[in-house]
Amino acid sequence: MTTLRRRLVAPLLLGSVALAASACVSMPWDQPDIPEGIPPGPGVQQPYIDINQPGRTADKMREWAEPIAEATGIPVTSLEAYGNAAEIQRQQHPECGLAWTTLAGIAGVESKHGEHRGAEVAANGDVRPEIRGMALDGTKGNWEIRDSEGGKLDGDTVYDRAMGPFQFIPETWQRFGVDANGDGVADPDNIDDAALSAARYLCVSAGGDMTTPAGWEKAVLTYNNSMSYVIRVRNHANAYSVNVRY
Repeated sequence: MTTLRRRLVAPLLLGSVALAASACVSMPWDQPDIPEGIPPGPGVQQPYIDINQPGRTADKMREWAEPIAEATGIPVTSLEAYGNAAEIQRQQHPECGLAWTTLAGIAGVESKHGEHRGAEVAANGDVRPEIRGMALDGTKGNWEIRDSEGGKLDGDTVYDRAMGPFQFIPETWQRFGVDANGDGVADPDNIDDAALSAARYLCVSAGGDMTTPAGWEKAVLTYNNSMSYVIRVRNHANAYSVNVRY
């Protein structure tokens, strides 16, 4: 695991576990070629669902998610979360053009889809044990961000830490965090909530069209102001767009 990098868009900072890029898993000789373009391919379109129904709307993504999960190695529940978040944005903010593959690319880089260091994703989207980044204490290239919420979210009463499968820092979560699994609580350690919150952040903070190269790159740079990060997310997302493990 590498160190956390600085986010240059204050105060809408996000944290990052910033895992080392995974190597592509060896696949049969007839695997599809992985595209290299920006924006990444949108992959298999998630289905239309009633996003206003009560409960965990991501459950309605199961039939769509299962074959993709089998091909890519992404946990089914995580894929449901990405599809749910992308569909909510598609219905509410179609001008953003966010594809589920981008959310999967970010989560793949940030936390291995909620499975970093043996964490598991429960059927309701909860990720346990909770994933936390290092203390943002100004060392190893990090910004110094003193505790902003009494440790209630990240468990640290001295410095802030990045939280959950999408690695939000508390200040950003308090602005963009939203409940997506229907339990009435916006929880950075729930992958449904985190995926939809990340989708909102990408669409609102960058405010562009993510179906264009410039719009997509701008949005991902807003999430993490690093071109190497953009390339890693692109590589993950493009692999998932053709159902290849990465």
